Amino acid sequence: MELEEKEDILKIDELRSSHHSDKVKKNLMTRLNRIEGQIRGIKGLIEKDTYCDDVITQISATQSALNSVAKILLEGHMKSCVVERIREGDLEVLDEVLTTVQKLMKK
Repeated sequence: MELEEKEDILKIDELRSSHHSDKVKKNLMTRLNRIEGQIRGIKGLIEKDTYCDDVITQISATQSALNSVAKILLEGHMKSCVVERIREGDLEVLDEVLTTVQKLMKK
């Protein structure tokens, strides 16, 4: 991606923001803190030469936790940001959402 394109994307992103309630933010932060701890735990398992299958199991659990965070964010995005932009006549948001869903489904 060219430098100019990145700068244009940053300018667009500066105009947009999320609309999460304090309750949702707290829930997301709690989940992300837990995931951060899981990552530190995985690093510790690797440092201790823990059996590979056990490490992989922990990685899988962490991926599931991240997927849960993504689902919460996607639901909120669809119900607020996407609906708002469609009401404003911005149908390009549909392509954006489809691209995002495709990225999530690759994982």
